Amino acid sequence: MDKIIVGIGGVGLSIFVIWYFLLKSSRTISAVKGENIQEIYIIVDGGYKPDSIELKKGVPAKLMFDRKDPSDCLSEVVIGDFKIRQKLELGKVTTVEFTPGKKGEFDFSCGMGMFHGKIIVK
Repeated sequence: MDKIIVGIGGVGLSIFVIWYFLLKSSRTISAVKGENIQEIYIIVDGGYKPDSIELKKGVPAKLMFDRKDPSDCLSEVVIGDFKIRQKLELGKVTTVEFTPGKKGEFDFSCGMGMFHGKIIVK
């Protein structure tokens, strides 16, 4: 009986891991365009919400990270292609500003590389 319970638990855990890392859908959010700037508000809580954002090339961008998760891993955000590494204070909104100068898809992640997001520049 113990082997059956462990087997069922293992299969269930495997299905969860496959769903979480491979099948979990993400929605791309376009930036809100203000006067000569594009803004995105991102909640940092067990990952990034939204985890896929769309920006326009050549227009200054302001990403506002609202960190709610106390995990050390999510205490900073790294956007390697734009040479950004920014500490995120718990319970506060941290703004990251840059101008995307090239089109393409660029990853961002937590400091440990466990949680990921994507910036799509058009």
